[in-house]
Amino acid sequence: MSQVPATTTNRGAPTKIVGEIDSLGCGGFDPHHGTEKEMETRRFGRTGLEVSVLGFGCGAVGGLMVRGNPADQERAVARAIELGINYFDTAAMYGNGESERNLGRVLKSLKPEIAVGTKVRVPASERGNIAAAVTASLEASLQRLQLDHVDLFQLHNHITADGRDSDLTPEIVLGEVAPAFARLRKQGKTRFYGITAVGDTLALHRVIDARAFDTAQVSYNLLNPSAGMNVAAGYPAHDYANLLAHTKAADMGVINIRVLAAGALSGTEERHPLGSPSVEPIGSGGSYRTDAERARRLEPLVREGHAESLIEAALRFAIANEAVSTVLVGYSTLEHLEYAVRSINKGPLSQEAMQRLKGLQNTFLGEAR
Repeated sequence: MSQVPATTTNRGAPTKIVGEIDSLGCGGFDPHHGTEKEMETRRFGRTGLEVSVLGFGCGAVGGLMVRGNPADQERAVARAIELGINYFDTAAMYGNGESERNLGRVLKSLKPEIAVGTKVRVPASERGNIAAAVTASLEASLQRLQLDHVDLFQLHNHITADGRDSDLTPEIVLGEVAPAFARLRKQGKTRFYGITAVGDTLALHRVIDARAFDTAQVSYNLLNPSAGMNVAAGYPAHDYANLLAHTKAADMGVINIRVLAAGALSGTEERHPLGSPSVEPIGSGGSYRTDAERARRLEPLVREGHAESLIEAALRFAIANEAVSTVLVGYSTLEHLEYAVRSINKGPLSQEAMQRLKGLQNTFLGEAR
């Protein structure tokens, strides 16, 4: 059901498709509608898939697929497919399985031709039996999704040098997780498998450079661009040391997460009722408030006409990097979805805007994270 061919098609939708999770679940949102156009698709690394440059995040930060009304969920998924979105990303832990259950119900109704990805977080208590833990997790996910396989199965644990708490070391990821995922692929339960590239930079580089996984979820945004470029010493964010250069060399598909810094790049701290009431940053500032304050300092991009809003600027910044396959956004409403599509369809930020942005980002240098 979820297979996406190299040339993307839309099963049963009214118009042809040509084309932890971030969120538009924030306040201060202006859902202007624009003229529809074909959505760009990009090569998803060595998988052979072509994925829409904008994806559909089903996590708790946006909240629609966890806490939303069933009719609203189906309406949003149907509209996303109609607009050209063909990658849907969920996880076992989102709403304790509710996201998968809701997505599975909607997909059973719509029967679309899309790609579905889910994730497993191995608990610290299961570290001695990783193969059994990931197998049980995927089988439970497939039951909730009402699918016999997913297109992408991803590790959700952070990857660190010391493997503290529920983190996993590169040795465990490469020596135990990857072989367990490979067995699941051989069994036909997943087509491809990947990692969430969050944790210690050198540990992440080591796993990526081993070329054992097909895809990576990478945190990359206006507040922390270090995954896609070199940043100066003293930049107040986790330094991913141009991680996207490593994924590109390994020919991995890249899912850009935290593109809106969980909503902070709206420039407001207001949250939508369906969204998570509070969100911890990943890789950016020390708090959501810090991220929102820094986001407001990027508003010259809007005032000078480079983008209609900070949200638009953030989305168009991400797709300016050719290593990014799809940008994952979590939605709270149908209007959020429409606005994200309209923004992404304007294409990458201009070179002039990118240069202006770099100057604004440099004003953060030396500040406490």
